[in-house]
Amino acid sequence: MTQRSAARAGLRALVIVALVALLVAALVAWLNQRGEDALLPDAPNAAASPELIARGAYLARAGNCMGCHTERGGVAYAGGRGVPTPFGTVYAPNLTPDPEHGLGRWTASEFWRALHNGRARDGRLLYPAFPYPNYTRVTRSDADAIFAFLRSLPAAAQANRPHTLQFPFDQQAALAVWRALYFRPAAAETDASRGADWNRGAYLVEGLGHCNACHASRNALGATASPLDLAGGLIPVQNWYAPSLASPAEAGVADWSDAHVMTLLKTGISPRGAVMGPMSEVVSGSTQHLSDADLRAMTTYLKALPPPAVTRVAEGTPAPIDGTGAKLYAKHCAACHGDAGDGSPGAYPALAGSRTVTMASAANLVHVVLEGGFPPVTAGNPRPYGMPPFATVLSDDDVAALLTHLRGSWGNRGAAVSAVDVNRFRNAK
Repeated sequence: MTQRSAARAGLRALVIVALVALLVAALVAWLNQRGEDALLPDAPNAAASPELIARGAYLARAGNCMGCHTERGGVAYAGGRGVPTPFGTVYAPNLTPDPEHGLGRWTASEFWRALHNGRARDGRLLYPAFPYPNYTRVTRSDADAIFAFLRSLPAAAQANRPHTLQFPFDQQAALAVWRALYFRPAAAETDASRGADWNRGAYLVEGLGHCNACHASRNALGATASPLDLAGGLIPVQNWYAPSLASPAEAGVADWSDAHVMTLLKTGISPRGAVMGPMSEVVSGSTQHLSDADLRAMTTYLKALPPPAVTRVAEGTPAPIDGTGAKLYAKHCAACHGDAGDGSPGAYPALAGSRTVTMASAANLVHVVLEGGFPPVTAGNPRPYGMPPFATVLSDDDVAALLTHLRGSWGNRGAAVSAVDVNRFRNAK
């Protein structure tokens, strides 16, 4: 091949690469415009009725908006709380009606676009730490009610904190590619083959409640398999395990009574279990404030979830009755949880037959032993019993021996826990 021919071939290759890049960029841009034609024209903000504001306050509770948009000890809804991700920290913005830093200049249509399409007022793409892949199912009327409530709040002149994300995840182009791959604008749909309670429950669980933001595994780019995936997963960075809401071996409630499920969501405890870790905040800030009708609807939906085709179970062998784990249990645990692991109803949970104890992932057990176990304070359980932390008392080897004992005693058949596992969760930040 002559030098001229080689140059021509190289030029053709560059042209082809450039054309492919342009086509990919055009496809990404087009995919990121889906749903934009559904937006209503902007209109001046009108005075909202007390009834609309009250409804919006309730819906904001259902979505637990304050949980992320309020810094610890800060002004409600004024933003500033960081949401840790494997790619850096995303800081929740100010949702008060401050004109400079909050929603003061926003319209209802722009607010709905943020929920439905994941775009800011100026058109910037929002990071999915704000769960718009779920909120895209929120109806326009509910979005308008939430907006009316937020605009009724006292304005807080608190500046928004910039995200601290690693390159290239801090670039809008990278976010556009992520959205093209994983985000689809959607809408709440009614399943005519199901009853009203199931449909309302689906709307709350899949949309406003954004349950799968925690209860689903994520790929290397932080995306879930589906916005409807509730098969369980390790919460990024925090490394608590949000159990499957469908699996009978984890947190499935198909065989629970309606009353027990509703009580758990309302108070944080029930005869069948208690919530701890990140779920405590959900119950405290959100589900305890929901009406019985909505709790019943969520219960109906959760009980109807189909069980997984394969149940994740890591079976072990019975624990020795005189080993290190048994001695640690007798010294630190038996006084509350009982010699036979049967606990004390309404106070200390039973460990014998507990799904939390025997789940394939021991992450939550490690966290509870090291950091303590604290059900939420709720109106229905204002003074919950808690468990002290043992991080400074027990070594990694001690915790591994203790948990291996729990997972292999009283008929439990959970797999052994290693000191390496304990150390990994001890140092999770």
